[in-house]
Amino acid sequence: MTSRRWFHPNITGMEAEQILLARGVHGSFLARPSKSNPGDFTLSVRRNDEVTHIKIQNSGDYYDLYGGEKFATLAELVQYYTEQHGLLREKNGDIIELKYPLNCKDPTSERWYHGHLSGRDAEKLLMDKGKPGSFLVRESQSKPGDFVLSVLTNEEKHENVDRRTKVTHVMIRYQDGKYDVGGGERFDTLTDLVEHYKKNPMVEKSGIVVHLKQPFNATRINAANIGNRVRELNKVADNSEKPKQGFWEEFEVLQQQECKLLYPRKEGQRPENKSKNRYKNILPFDTTRVQLKDVEAEKSGSDYINANFIRNLHEEGCYVDEGKVFIATQGCLQNTVIDFWKMVYQENTHVIVMTTKEMERGRNKCVRYWPDIKCTKEFGRVRVKNIEERPAQDYILRELEVTHFDRSDPPRYIWHYQYLSWPDHGVPNEPGGVLSFLDQVNRAQSAFALTGPIVVHCSAGIGRTGTIIVIDLLIDIINRQGLDCDIDIPKTIQMVRQQRSGMVQTEAQYKFIYMAVQQYIDTAQKRLEEEQRNKTKEREYSNIKYPQMTNAKQKANMSISRSSSSVTNDESSAVYENLNIKTPKSPGSINSRR
Repeated sequence: MTSRRWFHPNITGMEAEQILLARGVHGSFLARPSKSNPGDFTLSVRRNDEVTHIKIQNSGDYYDLYGGEKFATLAELVQYYTEQHGLLREKNGDIIELKYPLNCKDPTSERWYHGHLSGRDAEKLLMDKGKPGSFLVRESQSKPGDFVLSVLTNEEKHENVDRRTKVTHVMIRYQDGKYDVGGGERFDTLTDLVEHYKKNPMVEKSGIVVHLKQPFNATRINAANIGNRVRELNKVADNSEKPKQGFWEEFEVLQQQECKLLYPRKEGQRPENKSKNRYKNILPFDTTRVQLKDVEAEKSGSDYINANFIRNLHEEGCYVDEGKVFIATQGCLQNTVIDFWKMVYQENTHVIVMTTKEMERGRNKCVRYWPDIKCTKEFGRVRVKNIEERPAQDYILRELEVTHFDRSDPPRYIWHYQYLSWPDHGVPNEPGGVLSFLDQVNRAQSAFALTGPIVVHCSAGIGRTGTIIVIDLLIDIINRQGLDCDIDIPKTIQMVRQQRSGMVQTEAQYKFIYMAVQQYIDTAQKRLEEEQRNKTKEREYSNIKYPQMTNAKQKANMSISRSSSSVTNDESSAVYENLNIKTPKSPGSINSRR
């Protein structure tokens, strides 16, 4: 876990509870300074509809939970308990899960702000892709709440008067609502500070002048702030800048990285498989291709279909356990319909998403692979019956009954969603229809227990298919982690392109993803605000009263505060209950308070 933005430098316990209950999900957490014991910290965790508070001791030499493992930094402590599931437990054995960091709002919407970026990664980015004067701002990893200005500078070599580049890191302190670089003028915002030092360069002790010339822009954003990023990307470049910026610029950078994703596609290039590809150069990567089973082993190429699994990957390349799985494939050809149904049955798919019409601009985009309504058709060993068709505003929903001749399994029911309002070589005018469509698709998918991947296709299986999958992956992350999670649209597209070449083909599709996610978040925020207004009307907040304790030992064992929707304005009135921090070496009861 690289992010440190779970640290909220200026909130109370009551505010932490309000944020977690309003914006978090089960397993959301944040860290904050202790109000009752300056220098210490508190870990606040949402557990269903309650919030649990755990005291973190800062001894001056290490951080710990008043027992158990000791850590050099707060970030290492949080990362340890996030990765080591089951170590945080209450006395009754209930596990306290740290699953999703509830991130602090970005201090600025400027694109040069990179958030959770380490010093090493900042150096690599600037050295690899920047030029002298490129700069970015990031969080301080050693001092949560502060920031670092990283700048690519020219360093003069004294021997031969040559110049070489290096990265200079300048600490930005945040104190009493003001920003400074450890002395000199103080500023109300990070933007004011950066603009000042653009005009008034800093000078290192060695004499090197630190020029801030061009920002090195980030793509990571706090989901709740996507509206600000869209406004930044929509800004028209002035005459002194490049003629095209914003979405075009981000998409072009993404396109230039395609050369790094050239994985083998040997199976699709085999002579016996060439006729199974709708477009000769749009082939599946061998690493993620769907392999057909129960085929004639002696027949070369019989396990081939132009389709790839698409999964949500961590940065390290491993799969996200609770993430969604798709199959991205091309529109059927006459000679691939049998293989298509073989794949659908083999992978236990119950939802198929088709984002193209059969004919567009006079060209066949996909052969019809389903029978007419109330009719039955056999595709190899699979029989498909079209039970019902229901037209909606932008799509047709078909209910298909599927049986296999060689299996005694009961009939399977498949929902076939054909989206009709996506123009060829374009995008819909607005994302509302697509978001409503995806909501229906996901409702259908969730209705089936232990179902297989959603199959998504257009004609080539990369443009509209990639756009739909990326939007759905991003919405899934937001639904699981809350509105204040981090999302990175270019990085998500790049992750999907690692699994099928060319996903999301045009700048228009790229921009449409931003618009769709923005509208989804705007709608979710309005819904949350309405829910909070209704809760406020229904409930009055009051201080919680507890029976007075007389047992001194009982008082000493108080270790956790748990509160539900009733919160208190006075931190000292909250009660702390018993908590076990179970570690491999020294399980024990941890004394904790705010």
